[in-house]
Amino acid sequence: MKLMLMAASLRQDSINKKLIQLSHEVLKKLQVSSEIKQFNDYEQPLYDGDVETSKGLPAGVQQFINDMNDFDGLVFSVPEYNFSMPGTFKNLIDWVSRGRPMPWMGKKILLLSASPAAAGGVRGLWQIRVPFEGCGAFVFPDMFTLANAFSAFDDKGHLTDKNLEDRLEGLLKQFASFSAVKF
Repeated sequence: MKLMLMAASLRQDSINKKLIQLSHEVLKKLQVSSEIKQFNDYEQPLYDGDVETSKGLPAGVQQFINDMNDFDGLVFSVPEYNFSMPGTFKNLIDWVSRGRPMPWMGKKILLLSASPAAAGGVRGLWQIRVPFEGCGAFVFPDMFTLANAFSAFDDKGHLTDKNLEDRLEGLLKQFASFSAVKF
């Protein structure tokens, strides 16, 4: 069983990348195999049906599909932009959905978010569930949001609130068990 981890952020010093790195360390502790992938490695133009018709799926999108198919579950940490999901992440969802057979169908997905805001990104995560579930993915019922994230990490990359880190660990353990189930 292996999980793919990715922060849906382009910024080098992203707090969502810090949350993914921490998740990777927690999964190692739980003896769950995981690998971090970088959002920037999957280049894609803005979705355009004419581009799709004339050129097919962009190479970055096809690579993402190939990579995600090597994993039992996907963990995304997604920033919240203006009370919603980033357009770059929605663009990836849309491009991937154009593959055949439907690449999102049956994928097991866990959603996380780190945000400097007090709501922790939860408004964006609720909106992300809709296209994933509409495309047939199994989005894990529980999600993890980290509010006030600019001050939530210590200098070693752990959460300063031990209860929150324990909650993240419990959620990742549950998701790993869920991902191991074959439907």
